[in-house]
Amino acid sequence: MTLLVVVFLILLFLGMPVAFAIGLAGFVFIVDNPDIPVVVAVQRIVAQTQNFTLLAIPLFIFAGNLMNSSGITARLVNLSRVLVGHLPGSLAQVSVIMSTLMGGVSGSANADAVMESRILGPEMIRQGYSRGYGAAVNGLTALITCTIPPSMGFIIYGSVGEVSIGRLFVGGVIPGFLMMAFFMFTVHVTSKRRGYMPITDRAPTIGEVIRALSENLWALIFPFILIAGIRFGLFTPSESGAFAAAYAVFVGVVVYREMTLKMFWQTAKQTLVDVGVLMLILGLSGTFGYAIVFGRIPQTIAEMLLGITSNRHLLLILIILLLVMAGMFIETGVIALLLTPVFIPVITRLGIDPVHFGVVMMTTVTAGIMTPPVGVALYSTSEIMGCTPQETAKEAIPFYIMLFILVSILIFFPQIVLFLPDLVFG
Repeated sequence: MTLLVVVFLILLFLGMPVAFAIGLAGFVFIVDNPDIPVVVAVQRIVAQTQNFTLLAIPLFIFAGNLMNSSGITARLVNLSRVLVGHLPGSLAQVSVIMSTLMGGVSGSANADAVMESRILGPEMIRQGYSRGYGAAVNGLTALITCTIPPSMGFIIYGSVGEVSIGRLFVGGVIPGFLMMAFFMFTVHVTSKRRGYMPITDRAPTIGEVIRALSENLWALIFPFILIAGIRFGLFTPSESGAFAAAYAVFVGVVVYREMTLKMFWQTAKQTLVDVGVLMLILGLSGTFGYAIVFGRIPQTIAEMLLGITSNRHLLLILIILLLVMAGMFIETGVIALLLTPVFIPVITRLGIDPVHFGVVMMTTVTAGIMTPPVGVALYSTSEIMGCTPQETAKEAIPFYIMLFILVSILIFFPQIVLFLPDLVFG
């Protein structure tokens, strides 16, 4: 197993794309082990893509792109401005609300961070916001998107760990809104100190709020339809992705009448690129995952961690620290694919609910998109906002602190996560 880890780390630090670093490390392990036929490497790559549940991921990616093309995003921006335009740092508050609303639409934190930087970034700069602050806000608030259902991370975690995706979706609702509240508080405090002014001089009237909500009714009810459909057996998590895509087309063509055939094909082409990148990672992770199981790494780590402590809270804290370090170097989806089967046996032996752990785990590892040295969203938002990643990371410190506080609360009070799943699913 030492060879597997060493080859992976060397390739990663040499700058090789994560997908190929994972695939080659697993292939080297299989070739080096005479007890494993070489053909297993190919078999595991193919087998990894045959998981029916994971079919939901490309479908939800397609649905998210379609909803952006259907006019939903522009209306959500307007709703966010109406709701928080009168608050200090209102453009940053718009970013928080937008991420919360987009959670029920896209489920991709990277996509949300880039989109909000492009939409809100220029106006932030014109109003005197620090470029690094704007990049930090747009990047960190995007984490809410991957907690409010539907979430790509929950689909991967649930599929690999054999955990109910419906319960994970519902379990992310309260933590998602708590994250929104924590980030709104952080924006309020930091904006007042910096003198970032509201974009409107008064709070919205009830009529303005109702009009803005009515314009976004189709986007706002979508998560509820999704959860209800899964709860009552109308469709499986995989089929819900197909429903989401069809729903987006219906809204864009019939309701808002903004989606043309040309826009549809452009969206389909972009989705092919997005899905191709993801499926390459999923497929090549098959050899690495096989090597992990063959080398009994889950059992070894379980025994090591349980040898340190049998206190479930302390154990969760140790695991979270490991996930934070992993998130600094490895992409979120890869961590979910590789480490979920490692940690599930550990937490179940101590009676920790896998839904509770999944929400905490995915909230933690998704933050890796905004942590140096290889955070994807850190570099994307910094480039769009015209600042260095170092500036963005420095400005993001208050948001990191609030996220750490939130994760700590979720660790010690699991019912915050489990209350709704128990209520909805029993």
